[in-house]
Amino acid sequence: MSVTKQPAVSTDVIVFRKRRNVELALILFAQVFGFGGWVITHLSLYSTLPDNLVPVGAIWFGLGVAAHLVVRFRIPYADPLILPIVFLLNGIGLAMIYRIDQIPEPPRTDAVDQLMMTALGLVLFSGVIIALRDHRRLQRYPYLLFIAGLAMLLMPLLPVIGVESGGAQIWIRVFGFSFQPAEVAKILLAIAFAAYFYEKREVLALAGKRFMGIELPRARDLGPIAIMWLASLAVMVFQNDLGTSLLFFGLFTVMIYIATERPAWPILASIMFVGAAIAAYNFTNHVPRRVNAWLDPFSDYDRNSQIINAQFGFAWGGLFGRGWGEGRPGLTHLAKSDMIAAALGEEIGIVGLMAIIMLYAVLIARGFKTALISPDGFGKLLAAGLSFTFALQVFAIIGGVSRLLPLTGLTTPFMSQGGSSLVANWMIIGILLVISHRGRMPQAATAAPQSVDQMAAVDDHTQVIAR
Repeated sequence: MSVTKQPAVSTDVIVFRKRRNVELALILFAQVFGFGGWVITHLSLYSTLPDNLVPVGAIWFGLGVAAHLVVRFRIPYADPLILPIVFLLNGIGLAMIYRIDQIPEPPRTDAVDQLMMTALGLVLFSGVIIALRDHRRLQRYPYLLFIAGLAMLLMPLLPVIGVESGGAQIWIRVFGFSFQPAEVAKILLAIAFAAYFYEKREVLALAGKRFMGIELPRARDLGPIAIMWLASLAVMVFQNDLGTSLLFFGLFTVMIYIATERPAWPILASIMFVGAAIAAYNFTNHVPRRVNAWLDPFSDYDRNSQIINAQFGFAWGGLFGRGWGEGRPGLTHLAKSDMIAAALGEEIGIVGLMAIIMLYAVLIARGFKTALISPDGFGKLLAAGLSFTFALQVFAIIGGVSRLLPLTGLTTPFMSQGGSSLVANWMIIGILLVISHRGRMPQAATAAPQSVDQMAAVDDHTQVIAR
């Protein structure tokens, strides 16, 4: 009678502290900044407290407590810093939108709409956490998600529902409601890329011919990068949207590099993107205008007044700003959306804007830490990809507002006016917290499993240990 030896499973347990009470305290502390910005705006402009102080405060702080309770009871080991940082950014954005709402006569109500979108985003954030018990379930449908993501990305080109706004055709309108499908596409494509690259990582890592000391990928493996290059080029040329094109091609490039660890992929992708950008500069109208506004904005004040006024706002604000409610951010076109960083820089100064950038840096760092501690390769790739979308968006939009880069029109995550972006970003935070919960929960210190079935078996063993 033969006996089959089963591989030993280590019973060493890695345990992270839950830190849920710390999270709740930080959320309430973070919400004070947004709520305080709203109150200070009202005091500065009208010398009185808002009439609806109590109900607005109950709604705002109630949203924070509700989100915390979902995390506490559903994913108790999730990262305790991510949610407070997001509430801080979201609250500051709401306060600034309200401040700019008070400039026209009569005042606008965009801040109320943004608060409603925040509530909707938190509902979907909670739905992701409740419905997605295990992020690895998303790994099963890479091709379907890839097709759906590309369809969403190119949907604004459809003749009936596609809508042009501000020179870019990135919106669709259905039953009177406008929506930016690229915000959902970035989630679908990030999941599809993570699943595909994790499955094909060994094949994609195989080297082909050498050129100038660089081992290039095999020709048969160039299909995915060619498809994304063509899709990004279509977005840049036909939708007049340089920012979205940069975001998706950058996401693809970073994820394939993380999966394969071969520098040839980002080098090849960079060459392809530069070639596409040069072609777009020579054969389109919007790309040369963006480059001219970046290099020589004063050559055409009427066309470049947005970026010029943003620079004047930075200069007038100086290091410490004019004070909340004391600047004139309304002089900059689209101050609530594309240029909200300029509005903040004018009123809280370069020091305040740098503090906001540091908040984004900590958020992105916690996202990448989530990728590092994830027990499975798919979770690592997905967390890294989603975190990189925040990094690239912040770098591109704040770099554009400050004239470090050409202005791309991307949103500042959680702060810019725009329901599509806000809701999608809250869903991304939900996915990141689910992954961080899986990585921080008590689990056996064992070799990384190679299949979904093996990972499920390890999780079963982990749950026994946790009990």
